[in-house]
Amino acid sequence: MKIAVIGTGYVGLVTGTCFAESGNEVICVDIDQEKLRKLNAGIVPIYEPGLEVIFKRNIEEGRLTFTSNLAEAILASELIFLALPTPPQEDGSADLQYVLKVTEEMAGILTEDSGFKLVVNKSTVPVGTCAKVLSTFKAKSKADIEVISNPEFLREGAAVDDFMKPERVVVGCSSERAVKLMTHLYKPFLMSGNPIVFMDERSSELTKYAANSFLAMKISYMNEMALLCEKLGANVDMVRKGIGSDSRIGKRFLFPGVGYGGSCFPKDVKALSYTAKENAYDFAILNAVMSVNEKQKKVLVTKVLDFYNQDIKGKKLAVWGLAFKPNTDDIREAPSLEIISNLLDKGAEIIAFDPEAMHEYQKYHPELSIKYCDSHYDTLAGADALLIITEWNMFRTPDFARMKSLMAHPVIFDGRNVFDSSEMQESGFQYTSIGRPTIGLQA
Repeated sequence: MKIAVIGTGYVGLVTGTCFAESGNEVICVDIDQEKLRKLNAGIVPIYEPGLEVIFKRNIEEGRLTFTSNLAEAILASELIFLALPTPPQEDGSADLQYVLKVTEEMAGILTEDSGFKLVVNKSTVPVGTCAKVLSTFKAKSKADIEVISNPEFLREGAAVDDFMKPERVVVGCSSERAVKLMTHLYKPFLMSGNPIVFMDERSSELTKYAANSFLAMKISYMNEMALLCEKLGANVDMVRKGIGSDSRIGKRFLFPGVGYGGSCFPKDVKALSYTAKENAYDFAILNAVMSVNEKQKKVLVTKVLDFYNQDIKGKKLAVWGLAFKPNTDDIREAPSLEIISNLLDKGAEIIAFDPEAMHEYQKYHPELSIKYCDSHYDTLAGADALLIITEWNMFRTPDFARMKSLMAHPVIFDGRNVFDSSEMQESGFQYTSIGRPTIGLQA
């Protein structure tokens, strides 16, 4: 099939590359000339495990191309995927300006002689956006167009696997023609029998928000439970195992930490809350989820300040992990941003390492006075304490003896429960984590 993907951000690039991998001819469109130069040179602008290999393969085999020429791409394609940013506005609502601007441009290009075009909204958008996009088309073009919804459910750090082997594909459409095209398009990805779920457009648009908000709710619930465990002398690891074995609850998204971040959960929860308010509904649980998450970002800083009797001026604090989660370089809404900013404001010296996200910090947050190191061990030289903010696998089994010999004081504040408390005690560290007994210090 001939496919155009408008937008080469995280979703657009993964979508275009994976569709090309299944044999389709894909043209990706973007207006950023520097990004296009890199893409055409075979350079992947984001870190995503497994993407680079299939990206380069499909460029070499001619199935994946990149251009700034919107007309060329959409006129040559039957399916047009919109993978454009919908950032949150100050009131929490999703900003549709990029989606609607491209829609108007396409309406000025496509005519009744252009042939049928199926416009597929891959962006995360408020309920009613498909109707709004179609209305924009109809007002400015006589082209044969149908607009449908196909939300993405990609986890950063596992996006290629999620796309190639989806648990389900959700499509919101209202014609048999669209059903047939989307069934054919996704058939190679659903050979194991996982479903493609067809529904109306509005339900499809809401499904994406509902899924992400529910997962965010699980995270906030466990963060609250972890704080209660600390007050009661219980161990959140045991509680997590006890409830996670219940099939009605499930094991995933039950790990407490310093709050959720990234490009999806914060934005989508805010957008769904805004939609509820617009429709005169008080979505109390969702509002609590956001409140808990903001509070959770302060937990690690509070532990540090309490340990040092509220005075950390001049303290040398090592930080392991900057990205909002492992296996990505994404720092959007990362808890590390608030944690580090607060520590710097209190006079601490920050020495940090992240295997992928340091360049993003340097690029987007040059105002933060952080010293970056080439390895996680380098951050520990003379450090008064270590803070773990992102649970990269490389942090899980370090040389504890080496760590202790490098640090001025063997103190660890573990914001992701990476280490085992008993092992910390045996190794002679003062250690506190989230929702578990502390070792050798008062949190």
